[in-house]
Amino acid sequence: MKTLFILNDGPYGSERTYNGLRLAGAIARQEGSEVKVFLIGDAASAAHRNQKVPQGFYNIGDMLGNVIRHGGEAGICGTCMDARGMGDGDIIDGTHRSTLAELAEWTIWADKILVF
Repeated sequence: MKTLFILNDGPYGSERTYNGLRLAGAIARQEGSEVKVFLIGDAASAAHRNQKVPQGFYNIGDMLGNVIRHGGEAGICGTCMDARGMGDGDIIDGTHRSTLAELAEWTIWADKILVF
């Protein structure tokens, strides 16, 4: 099963990105599954490296890394990165600057699309 997750909300403040990444991680661990995560809008900040959160609080960057470690792929809207002052050196290893054209390709690729 090929699943595309499109995440829109910022990494903290709402739990939508948190819940999307929880589910993406669970699916990525399933045998035969392929997962792609596209971060758009405020969700682009979820891929910012070296996030520092209070002890005991979830770290969205670590959760995104978990998806990647289990074979998932993560793209970040380049326009959204630019709007937030993020450069290629600011993003988590294993993620990449992406485009709306790549999101369109991933949409065609996917069997299921989940939007958070």
